[in-house]
Amino acid sequence: MADIQKKYTPMQFTHLKGLKGISDAVLESHFKLYEGYVNRTNKLTELLSGMQAKGEAAGSNPAYAEMTRRMGFEYNGMVLHEYYFGNMKPGGSSAPGGKLKQAMEQSFGSYENWLTDFKAVGTSPGIGWAVTFQDPRTGWLSNHWITLHENGNIAGYTPIIVMDAWEHAFVPDYKPFERAKYVDAYFQNIDFDACEARLKK
Repeated sequence: MADIQKKYTPMQFTHLKGLKGISDAVLESHFKLYEGYVNRTNKLTELLSGMQAKGEAAGSNPAYAEMTRRMGFEYNGMVLHEYYFGNMKPGGSSAPGGKLKQAMEQSFGSYENWLTDFKAVGTSPGIGWAVTFQDPRTGWLSNHWITLHENGNIAGYTPIIVMDAWEHAFVPDYKPFERAKYVDAYFQNIDFDACEARLKK
């Protein structure tokens, strides 16, 4: 049988140097953390494929079951970071335009309403992510809190705007209780053009 196993390569986000309110030092450590998710996703894929080849892929096999569960954490950790880094740029965008603004207005009444709601989600207590998803059936946008990486993702929905709300995204630039300051900094660097490109027609 041909070997169809694929490995992921960490993406490079060197264009993010010089963000406002998010230091290069925090970004560098964040990139290393992201690379860890990529490496562990590759390792788990390799291990699970090996178990499948040996006929050990069974829910009654505790090792297989636990690694399969862990895969959701590692895989989503990799993908969400790619969305997050991919929707920022130095200087950011002043405000969304075009189709993204229209989708926000149709879903929330106005861009300002969407922003207030997103910031409320993003400053909620806990570790995780704030994500604006698009329902592919209706085109509507909704904001969600993702606990850890895998709990709260909406099946089949498209991530449009992704913000890492774990403390590693902003400490030591800000104190752990200053997430609201980090959220404000995030919006100084958000690339709304990149977010709009994720919208489904």
